[in-house]
Amino acid sequence: MELRSGPRRRSPRLLALGGGPDLISALPDDLILLVLARLPCVGAAARTGVLSRRWRGLWARLCCIVFRNVPFLSLEPALARFSQPLVDSASLSSLLRAAARLDPEKLVLVFPPGILDCSSVVDLPCFHRATCIVMKLDLYEKRPTIRRVPAGVEFPALETLFLSSWTTGINTLLSHCPRLRRLALTNVCFDEGDLRINSPLLQELVVAGAGVIYHVNIVAPVLKHLDILIHLDLETSISVLAPMMENVYWHCFISNYTKFGFWEVGEVTLKSVERQGVLKIHADAGLPTFFEEGEKFMHEIERHMIADFSILELHLTTEGHVFGAFVCHLLGMNRIRCAMQRLKVDLQRPTVKGKVCPPNCPCDSPDWKSQTFSLTYLEEVEFDGFEGEDHELDLLKLILRCAPMLKRMIMKLSKEAWIGYGRCTKIYDIFKAYTSVECYIYLSTGLMHGSRNCPLT
Repeated sequence: MELRSGPRRRSPRLLALGGGPDLISALPDDLILLVLARLPCVGAAARTGVLSRRWRGLWARLCCIVFRNVPFLSLEPALARFSQPLVDSASLSSLLRAAARLDPEKLVLVFPPGILDCSSVVDLPCFHRATCIVMKLDLYEKRPTIRRVPAGVEFPALETLFLSSWTTGINTLLSHCPRLRRLALTNVCFDEGDLRINSPLLQELVVAGAGVIYHVNIVAPVLKHLDILIHLDLETSISVLAPMMENVYWHCFISNYTKFGFWEVGEVTLKSVERQGVLKIHADAGLPTFFEEGEKFMHEIERHMIADFSILELHLTTEGHVFGAFVCHLLGMNRIRCAMQRLKVDLQRPTVKGKVCPPNCPCDSPDWKSQTFSLTYLEEVEFDGFEGEDHELDLLKLILRCAPMLKRMIMKLSKEAWIGYGRCTKIYDIFKAYTSVECYIYLSTGLMHGSRNCPLT
């Protein structure tokens, strides 16, 4: 590109003052609004008023109102420039009232880190036309609180609501949103640990709570998408009434671990897409405290089964202990054995090298080896990190004995298993009695060692 020297061109406004054509002022309002809509926030749109008197105030007619970096906004007369480096609750309330006077169809309120100091109650004004409200605050300690919605305040058109870093009595707020379809709550603290959602038209719900939740009560008759990431207490009550769910992601960290003998359950995840679900249970071998066995342990696992699943994944950190009794207890649960078509057991070995289960350890009770239950629908089993120890072979025999429809067994061996020729031989010998089951054995390197009908290599 060739650069030419010469006098600088004057701006359109200067041309207008000098008698030239004011092309910017001649633009139609609809075209100006299209230009303003492409600006990152209302502050930038408001400052375009310096270009022409006709541009002043047009930003208030935008369908989408976005506030970013509030201390630097210049929105006279609706907003004054903030003189303090931080925005407090009163300023936030004023900002919301000013936004409500604009009555936008979409409101996006975003605060970057470091400019918001807000921990008291914030009242929400009416937004009559708003179909979408996003209020995203980058906070982890001091959060503004919506504990009440003032009398007469309604959100009659609101369909999408996204709150981040608030403390809120959400059920009270939802009662003023009769048309709400989509709700997202991230880094939100719930009053007294109560997560209570009752919304007749809600179709999508996303929750990532902060702090421990003690009550979960969701009533959403037409809910289709549920995404939950929360921390639970051992005594947390869970009730989910949403019969039309299609896509579910339910991930719970459990405080004060629920225990079965040595085993502590720390995480439970349920994923379900179009009713094809996976139930994942993460458990660690801890101290020999035999608490919460039997009915209490079963109730702890069953309360997370809020959707259909056909795959059970067990992620076990063994610390050298026998895991057969724990696995059998899970497989014997009615709601698991009647739903499970595929079983995967992922074995994580001791974090301390050389750590083994001590002699006469109560983790290896002989009772579990003789148990019998019907795994009627189980078709595929996979072990990852299988070592071929005697207690592991006993669990393998039990599963084969109890699963009459089993078609495929995948054994991914640890290094300790495949370097010992005798252990692999024992695995093949077990499968000789089950000719209908295809057995595939893989080395720790990922290469196939052989199948049931192949000679050892």
